Amino acid sequence: MSNELNQDLVVGLDAGGTRTRAVLASAATGRTLGEAAAGPGNALTVPLSRLTGHLAEAIGRSVPERARGSVVAVVGGFAGSAGSGDFAGSGDVADFADREPGRLNALGALTEALRRLGIEARTVGVSSDIEAAFASAPGTPADGLALVAGTGAGATRIVGRRCTATVDGDGWLLGDEGSGFWIGRGAVRAALRMADGRGGPTTLARAVGLALGLPPDLLEGAEGPEGADAVGEVGGVEGVARAEGVGAWWSGARREAYRMRLLPTVMAQPPVTLARLAPLVAEAARDKDPVAEAILREAVDHLAAAVGALGPRPGERIVVTGGLLGPDGPLTAPLTRRLEDLGLTVDRVADGCRGAVALARLRIGSPQHPAGTA
Repeated sequence: MSNELNQDLVVGLDAGGTRTRAVLASAATGRTLGEAAAGPGNALTVPLSRLTGHLAEAIGRSVPERARGSVVAVVGGFAGSAGSGDFAGSGDVADFADREPGRLNALGALTEALRRLGIEARTVGVSSDIEAAFASAPGTPADGLALVAGTGAGATRIVGRRCTATVDGDGWLLGDEGSGFWIGRGAVRAALRMADGRGGPTTLARAVGLALGLPPDLLEGAEGPEGADAVGEVGGVEGVARAEGVGAWWSGARREAYRMRLLPTVMAQPPVTLARLAPLVAEAARDKDPVAEAILREAVDHLAAAVGALGPRPGERIVVTGGLLGPDGPLTAPLTRRLEDLGLTVDRVADGCRGAVALARLRIGSPQHPAGTA
């Protein structure tokens, strides 16, 4: 390892909505020599000072101080960035890509982080997180489709390792449909709808309340009579409501108290916090909660529709990544079936670090790494 740190090195970054991961690798072989993680790296939603700090922390912990003079190339794949600006077309489109706020934030933060660490790389590049994820597939492919479903969600068509068309990825306020944020928000909405009488019973009401720190005594309630019709008794303001499988009967006053505690608790958190509730929906769906199952089905519909909007062709390759689409992800099996029904060949990658390393090596003219070495 010590001798390897004396050769030319590259750094690849995967900066997403939940964490920033950095990988140090050999420029010649792509072999991983160090890695570390830090806080969120979305170039549009993380304040610039925090983004810079997270990048400096991840890179600093992955690159030993004695090796920093050997780093010749750095590439970051950033959520919230449109990428390098090498868009198809010219004129106004290319000019806009160069001025795109997420790209400017990512490049500015990365440049400052490297300056703080004393790393003077010959070349520094910014890609979108989805471009880096696509490049992580075996063989570092140049063309095809990519789908990310983690904290956020979006699909793209990649040509020459650059995004040429994008569907969704529009952020928590306007899009990211089918993402961890979208699913977590669905859990809170289902809980509120059950509490105010618009929705059916769901174990998500109690699970969400516990996850957000609401008092357990507010969530438990008193045991109701055996065999009562839970669905039929949800509607009346003065009635009672029970979440099937929870055993908690709520009076109208208790439901109102639940809403009054839940709403300000959610509103006081950063929006991305909702993504942390997505596992609750997956767990409830495994236990056959019909509301949770419906949320996950709709998430798959949204993601499949995003891919469909790109006009996929039978036989095309699609690279998928993100926590929802991992080996044990709650959407992996049903979405894979939908993609295969479109005739697509599905490659699954863990994140964009391997691709960012490959892109960094390409920037300095190194041969593409053999599959599995980055």
